[in-house]
This record gives sequence, C-alpha cells and structure tokens, in this order.
Amino acid sequence: MDLFKSMMIAASGLRAQTGRMRVIAENLANANSVALTPGGEPYQRRIAAMRSQFDRELGAWTVRSAKPVADSSDFTLRYIPGHPAADDKGYVRAPNVNPLIETTDMREAQRSYQANLNVITAARRMMQRTIDILRA
Repeated sequence: MDLFKSMMIAASGLRAQTGRMRVIAENLANANSVALTPGGEPYQRRIAAMRSQFDRELGAWTVRSAKPVADSSDFTLRYIPGHPAADDKGYVRAPNVNPLIETTDMREAQRSYQANLNVITAARRMMQRTIDILRA
C-alpha cells in the first residue's frame, strides 16, 4: 500500500471521529435538560454510527460517518416538584444521557483521532525522507 493511500484512509478516520465527537458533545450539552411539559419528551441520546465504504478512486476501504441513531434506553426521572413539567408525584422526565459514558466515549474518539493523525504524520515524514534521499 502506498503512503498516499494510507494518508487518505487515515483522513477518512479523522473525519469520522470528528463527527463522532460532535454527537457526543451534543449529548453532553443536553444531559441536564428536562421535558418542557408534563409527560413531554426530553432530549434523547444519540449514538454516532460509522459505515465502511469502498473508495474506487483509492482502491481501498474507508470509514464514513452515518446518520446518528437514537438511543432507545429509558429516560430517567428527576424529582423536581415545582417544575412545570412535573407529574402529580413531582417527577420530571430527563434525558437518557449518562455523562460518565459520554466522557468515556469522547476519550475513545479522541484516541482514535490521535492514532489516525499519527498515521498521517508518519506517512508524511516517510514521504519527506524519501524525497530527501532522492535529492542526494
């Protein structure tokens, strides 16, 4: 596999992980929101999805971000008796976002992003060294 192809595959990984981090950031931003009306739907966690795609021009498989999928887990209940969206018992429906899970997912996405960046950096250095050798 040539170095240019390696860089393009790693670049597709960078784009995919950027999309994943965007979805995670949205989840974290809405983690503390609640439903606006009694029985209303709060923010629903989204899960970043990836798909592999064969790039004919490159002749290699790359990764792409797919449409995020809604998490079907149950919403949580928070006891906020004075809230306008509270039911008769004082509970309000809150998002199914767990900040600890989101933070862990964010770290994993960052590490994957960094690994792809390292591939690009290493390939670029090898290309530069090859050029330097050919000049000598």
